[in-house]
Amino acid sequence: MKIIDPHIHMVSRTTDDYQALALAGIHAVTEPAFWAGFDRGTAEGFRDYFNQLTVAEPGRAAKFGIRHYCWICLNPKEAEDLALARDVLAVMPEFLDRPTALGVGEIGLNKNSRNEVTVLELQIALAAERDELILVHTPHLEDKLKGTRLIMDAIRNEPRIRPERVIIDHAEEHTIGEIKDRGFWAGLTLYPNSKCSPARAVDILERYGIEMIWLNSAADWGISDPLATVKAANEMRMRRHPEELIRKVFHGNPAAFLGQSPKFHAA
Repeated sequence: MKIIDPHIHMVSRTTDDYQALALAGIHAVTEPAFWAGFDRGTAEGFRDYFNQLTVAEPGRAAKFGIRHYCWICLNPKEAEDLALARDVLAVMPEFLDRPTALGVGEIGLNKNSRNEVTVLELQIALAAERDELILVHTPHLEDKLKGTRLIMDAIRNEPRIRPERVIIDHAEEHTIGEIKDRGFWAGLTLYPNSKCSPARAVDILERYGIEMIWLNSAADWGISDPLATVKAANEMRMRRHPEELIRKVFHGNPAAFLGQSPKFHAA
């Protein structure tokens, strides 16, 4: 079965991980811009990173027959310095124009601070001006519900953004209902400790249905699993879900959302 992992941070993974993805049937990945484990100090540092996402990683993935796409943004963890944020936003259009950049992401909130909200609104406006898809990061743990609501309100306050062109990622049991009710796509992230296990994710699918939901690994430099989507597919299989349904969750759904960008092509 072919799988798309629509949120995975391959800049932090090894060549062996690419080989494992290919052998497991993961033939396309999309990589949102994210925090590197430290705060970058200049817009030029982000320029180098955006070059890595749009040039180096597609080449590395292609060696294993994997299509690599990306998203461009200033991650909310680095949004407190408003002067730096504006400098980074000024260079983003150059990279959003590149052939493998699918949209603006992963934007959102981390601590739900005033400056984070300001930068979020600026990036929503940029996406609206360019008619870009949006991929959203929601906060962890106790801040998740409040942050998710703040993010959805900010997006709905921009009338040029259609909710079906936005995916609210890192959804959990207490947020997914509101996300879907407001017309957004929802992402379930298979990441240990702070997000969903494969079993929890399948529980959520069984409760809320599979429409307008994708599953992803968000594998990065932390303790994470680049094959988490494969394990979640197997969890569905062990629960006797039909193969057609499993293919829709792990290939059809992400292809449907990502296919709203003319740059995305899924074999």
